[in-house]
Parts: sequence; structure tokens; C-alpha cells
Amino acid sequence: MAKAWDVISGKTAATSKPRAMVDYRKRMSDNIAYALLVYTALQIFVTMGSLASKGGSLLPYFALVILVAAIIPACRNFEKRWNRLSDAQAADPQFRPWFRRDLMLLWTFAIGLPFLVTGLFKGLALTFGG
Repeated sequence: MAKAWDVISGKTAATSKPRAMVDYRKRMSDNIAYALLVYTALQIFVTMGSLASKGGSLLPYFALVILVAAIIPACRNFEKRWNRLSDAQAADPQFRPWFRRDLMLLWTFAIGLPFLVTGLFKGLALTFGG
């Protein structure tokens, strides 16, 4: 019977070696895909919900398309950085601090930008009487 720690840490009783290696390239790629989904959903529901106007202007929709198109190259830069790693480097634990830093940046932008943009649009509307 395996010890609890061996099960949690991914080690088998027979070999006492990890079952699966971490691949920072794949994990970053997965996080980028999820972050883009979260960013787009927040952008639609937060920004568009607050910008809905009675006049039916197309400007908020155009801004949404531009903002979604602008985030994709930024995410691609994150992915390129991690895809340059070799197989050995992609599993090297010394890259973990940088991986965690990039994840924090990615998710901060994915969650924070829609709220920042909404605040900016609301501030401009108050400033210019819209």
C-alpha cells in the first residue's frame, strides 16, 4: 500500500520516482488558452454591460474587437518564451519561479484589463458628459 505522501507527490512505491514530469511549455500553453477565454468573457460581460447605451452605437463593439485582438499577440509572446525551452529545460525545477511569475502576470492581465478598460470608459463618459 502506498504512503499518502507518495500518492500526493506522484511517486510509486516500487520506483520512488515521479510518475510524470512537469512540462512548463504545455502548462503555459494551457493557461494562456484559459486566460484568453476568461479575458474575452469578462470583456464581453463587464465592459459591454457597462457600455450598453440606448443609442445603439457600434463603437463599444469595435472597441471589444480591438481589445481582444490586442491581447492575442501579448499572450503569444508568453507562449514563445516558454516554447523555446528544450525537453530537459521544460521539466527543470529551476524554471518554476519564472513560470509562476509569468502565470501571475498572465492572469493579472486577463482578469484586470477588462475592469481597467471599463473604468477608463466610465471615467471618460463622466468627464465628457456622455
